[in-house]
Amino acid sequence: MYGVVLAGGSGTRFWPLSRSEYPKQLLKIFGDQTLIQVTVSRVSELIPSKQLYIVTNPKQAEQIRFQFPKEKAACPHFISEPFGKNTAAAIGLAAITLKQKCKDGVMVVLSADHYIKKTDAFLKMLRLASQVAEKGYLVTIGAKPTRPETAYGYIERNEALINEAAAYGVARFIEKPKRETAEALFRKEEVFWNTGMFVWKISSILSEIEQHMPQLFRSLQVIEEAIGTEQEESLCRDVYEKLPATSIDYGILEKSDKIAVIPSDMGWEDVGSWSALDEVLARDASGNIQIGNVVNINTRNSTIYAGKRVIAAVGLENIVIADTPDATLVCTKESAQDVKKVVAFLKKENKEEHRTHQTVIRAWGSFTILEEGEAYKIKRIVVNPKSKLSLQSHRKRSEHWIVVSGVATVTCGESVYTIQVNQSTFVPIGVKHRLENSGETPLQIIEVQNGTYLGEDDIARYEDDYGRV
Repeated sequence: MYGVVLAGGSGTRFWPLSRSEYPKQLLKIFGDQTLIQVTVSRVSELIPSKQLYIVTNPKQAEQIRFQFPKEKAACPHFISEPFGKNTAAAIGLAAITLKQKCKDGVMVVLSADHYIKKTDAFLKMLRLASQVAEKGYLVTIGAKPTRPETAYGYIERNEALINEAAAYGVARFIEKPKRETAEALFRKEEVFWNTGMFVWKISSILSEIEQHMPQLFRSLQVIEEAIGTEQEESLCRDVYEKLPATSIDYGILEKSDKIAVIPSDMGWEDVGSWSALDEVLARDASGNIQIGNVVNINTRNSTIYAGKRVIAAVGLENIVIADTPDATLVCTKESAQDVKKVVAFLKKENKEEHRTHQTVIRAWGSFTILEEGEAYKIKRIVVNPKSKLSLQSHRKRSEHWIVVSGVATVTCGESVYTIQVNQSTFVPIGVKHRLENSGETPLQIIEVQNGTYLGEDDIARYEDDYGRV
């Protein structure tokens, strides 16, 4: 059994916590683990790390890698999509990658951001689904509805297929319905939520792609032939750019005659928006979810997410408030699905708030943008003990470092030296340099950048401990 975790989305409806370079699957919503860590941990009993593959895009891959141990044996593999082309292309790319390992292996497709309350029931369902998949079926997982939900798609089953009526044929797929339709579907015993989780043999899904999406299949063949060659990356990019953005549901499942659905009462939720937290997090006596520095006066049925700043909510009802250092969201729960429109506006206006946070997490530590203006930027950089940045240079900016705490080991050109608290150093434009913390406590510096361009992509790496290009 091989696991494929789809992790290319940005979670626009969870803005301002999620950003395009810090997506929803990296948020800690249920406890001390991020959503993607929870997803991987949940299946570890059935699928070891060496048989687990995460499909994502190059920008997000670096952040997602930080979620797992450095040791290759304990870290999942990564499959990089050059462009987001919806689930059919992502699953096809994963299938031809896994085909190199085991053509007839069973492939479990999961999302990186689902909540599942009953792990035992979930694992039992996967074992059963694997047996059904071995018979050539494309198995989709249905969840028992707990309410008439308009944000989910539905599956209606027909007669039983195999295994003591646990697996059924599919009568139809139903797109996200309007309220009246959702209420009618909720009352039907043969209707289930479409979880977007699938189990099938690698050979089975590739055969169905060949039959129902021949253009995608031919493109996948071109990519497959290039795997392991020098042309793999460039060819994959060229081919992928021309692919249609089609979901696996529309491209394959709604057309195939080999579909089976296995219903499961596993406490599943797609944590798709702020309003969905009502179903997965504990609420107080007034129906509120409160996280962080909150003052609540006569507020009911609301979700308030605060950071260091005090958020005071007075006399509100059915409201979502989410505060971060550089952006604040206020909306009704009924409008929570429309938060993605805010992200679309910010992206259109090329505002940084859709892309990243003020504080950016890296494998070696973090940096926080304190202030920026024309031709300058000021950062606070924290380097973890026994960690170091890449050996790098910049074409368009210089950097001035001042140590606030700890001891910095600095490489600048041919020189290697240390600087301590209240000491500083200067890195000219174009000079190779590196910042390292050899000590046992965090190193904190203030960095002042000057130059004609101060973007994070003005960087050339020569050596890197984290496999970045």
